[in-house]
Amino acid sequence: MLVCQGRAAADGRLAPGRFADPTAMTLLDPADREPVRRVRDEAPPGAWKERVDYETVRASAELIVPRTVAIDDAVRAHPAPQLVILGAGLDGRAWRMPELAGTAVFEVDRPGTQREKRERAAALEGPPPVYVPVDFGRDRLREALPAAGHRPGTPTTWVWEGVVAYLTEAQVRSTLADVADRSAPGSRLIVNYQVPAVSTGLGRAVARLMAASTGRRSVWAREPWRSTWTPASMAALLTGHGFTVAADEDHLTAARALGTPTRHARSLRHGRVAVADR
Repeated sequence: MLVCQGRAAADGRLAPGRFADPTAMTLLDPADREPVRRVRDEAPPGAWKERVDYETVRASAELIVPRTVAIDDAVRAHPAPQLVILGAGLDGRAWRMPELAGTAVFEVDRPGTQREKRERAAALEGPPPVYVPVDFGRDRLREALPAAGHRPGTPTTWVWEGVVAYLTEAQVRSTLADVADRSAPGSRLIVNYQVPAVSTGLGRAVARLMAASTGRRSVWAREPWRSTWTPASMAALLTGHGFTVAADEDHLTAARALGTPTRHARSLRHGRVAVADR
């Protein structure tokens, strides 16, 4: 939800001409739209609780845009008959990217998340993706995707965004093995990951304290990071499964190229997007 709020707050404001997500506001519940509207209006509230929400959504927008643009660019640069979004959440790519017309789009996520997504996405125009219920900590892609109609002999673009850090190293390796097993020649894997950094952990701790000061539990308390990777270790992981790394860039570099705010430079520097082809 926070990622979706960030995209809704950034739509038409940050990196115009490079970033747009008109689906994001529709995918939010009415209550979740209020802090988004305040950020869009650049109207920080005076009350502490609402101000924390405002700053959280504003930070999300500034962190999400460079990541989203990097991934979207990699998708556009490598058209494929199939697109699989791993851990889709409230991602609106299936509806907002005209380049995906004629592409078989599969969204993989937890069953409960997908039930909520279906309800929210009912108001969006255009064909929905194929929903593939998978819990990465328990289920295997290689068992769920065939039943959904995914064709392993056809090139696939894989988008693995905002998930790797929340999986253990063993779960990352297991999921990647399944991705590799179903990636025909001509496939592309776009993976977002986090590098090890003490300062990032401190930042998340501060975010938890700010949430606690409003009497609420932080979203980060329910989603601890379980694995981080250096560019070298990620490259070794990808090449070990038959992929060739074509690019690997941190979000701070991407943000500077886009001209978007870099107030959270440390967080931007520690997030990366790697693009690997087969």
